[in-house]
Amino acid sequence: MNDVPALDPTGPTQELVSDVFARGCASRAVFEDVTSKWASLALLALGEGRYRFNALRRRIDGVSERMLSQTLQTLERDGMLTREVLTAIPPRVEYSLTPLGAGVAEQLRGLVELLEASVPELQTARERERG
Repeated sequence: MNDVPALDPTGPTQELVSDVFARGCASRAVFEDVTSKWASLALLALGEGRYRFNALRRRIDGVSERMLSQTLQTLERDGMLTREVLTAIPPRVEYSLTPLGAGVAEQLRGLVELLEASVPELQTARERERG
């Protein structure tokens, strides 16, 4: 008897299987986007609530206007945030997370909390490395 199970013709095709380790997988491309420094910080900040562009730039210390603009465009393209133009004088633009973006921000928040709680340990490790 052959112990190899028969292929299920109703199962998912290779195109439907997501694998972040696979070079061509869409999840890998988005993973690269959201794990960049500025994108992660933008997602974390927007996890606090809606932001206008300049307020978000002030919240993310060190990001240039150009880099923040590119980052927000990338996150909007990936479905992580929405850009809403408010009819006011002068017109205002606000950014907020989509449900997907909020879920990603929540996961990032867990990582940040772990790292912030581990600062003494991290500093000790870095000092030891410097010798």
